[in-house]
Amino acid sequence: MTCTPRLFLGALAVTAAAWLAGCATTPAPASIADTAARTPELSTLNRLIQEAGMADTLRAAGPYTVFAPSDEAFKAVPAKTMAELEGNKELLKSVLGYHVLQGKVASADVKDGQVATLQGAKVAVSHAGDFVTVDDALVQKADVPATNGVIHVVDRVLMPPKK
Repeated sequence: MTCTPRLFLGALAVTAAAWLAGCATTPAPASIADTAARTPELSTLNRLIQEAGMADTLRAAGPYTVFAPSDEAFKAVPAKTMAELEGNKELLKSVLGYHVLQGKVASADVKDGQVATLQGAKVAVSHAGDFVTVDDALVQKADVPATNGVIHVVDRVLMPPKK
């Protein structure tokens, strides 16, 4: 088969169309707050980040690691507890801050032990094989990239220890 100009241009057009289609479906890099906002399974977390006034923090340079409870995780929280969180901005900020670490920690880099949260208390993290846990939550979706860190979607809402 000889490569005629027409065949070459046809192949080039198909390649360019495939490349452009791939670009159209890949969202531009965004901050943790903006990544959470455009992730459907994190809609409750996104709303609570806004209510707590933490969006600017999670758009800042960081880097941060966020153990982000999914919408399903929030559904498992008792209604009374959710109402208390939504009615008390400082408590809500404390609970959300308990899900955030200073620094970017990819799932492969998680070391067993205690790590300090943005809230001030420590959480227990563990890595065994493909599984990563934080306190009693299991990471369901690891290493969601953001321009200022990384998000790990977890199956539970973490509650900081009572002071």
